[in-house]
Amino acid sequence: MLPRVRSLQFRHGLATLRYDAAGQGEPMVLIHGLSGSGRWWRRNVPVFSQSHRVFVLDLAGYGGARRQRSLGVREDAALIAAWLDNQNLTGVTLIGHSMGGHIALRVAQLRPQRVSHLVLACASGLLDGHPVRVALKLPRAVVTGRKSFVPRILLDAARAGLPNMWRSTLHLLGDNVLDVLPGLSVRTLVIWGARDALVPPKLGRALAAAIPGARYEEIAGAGHVVMVDAPRQFNSLVLNFLREGTTQ
Repeated sequence: MLPRVRSLQFRHGLATLRYDAAGQGEPMVLIHGLSGSGRWWRRNVPVFSQSHRVFVLDLAGYGGARRQRSLGVREDAALIAAWLDNQNLTGVTLIGHSMGGHIALRVAQLRPQRVSHLVLACASGLLDGHPVRVALKLPRAVVTGRKSFVPRILLDAARAGLPNMWRSTLHLLGDNVLDVLPGLSVRTLVIWGARDALVPPKLGRALAAAIPGARYEEIAGAGHVVMVDAPRQFNSLVLNFLREGTTQ
């Protein structure tokens, strides 16, 4: 892995966004999901940072920013949009997993002039249902993925704490993005794990179908944390998608 600059932060209002950076090149921003942290991308950053300047975020209430109160999807998106402005980043490839993909959609809506590519991994934007019923799917979602990653999932969830996770769950279930998808003008790749028990692949297919020109890819054998379960396939799909964009 290339050397990383750690514990950078951006303050905006009462919230602080923490992030790491690695590599050189066009900017790529990685946004983790509910109960996650920037560590969930450790199988992806070494590959992506060979050709991109990779920014790995810790959302408010999670990872290195866990001592804060978690924000809602739209509040997280507004914070990230303000950070993009502060850093004057353009031509950004925005990659979000689960709730992070949901947030990434909102960032692309807020700053289409800064985001050139959008990668949505098992994004939660169309997920609905009662929070308790959704929570009951979590154990199955965990065991259908890479078993060696379970300790990381449990540790990050414990660090975030139940109040932050519950607050985030309520916000994401209350924010359906279906109405904004037809207006997105960003080149989009949707990647799903075929065994995702938390956000079913049918929602991924519906998400891609609603975004003009979006491509849908499904990885057999992968669960909800698709970039961890199948990192080689995930990394290859992302980089091929980006290379195709440069030859059109």
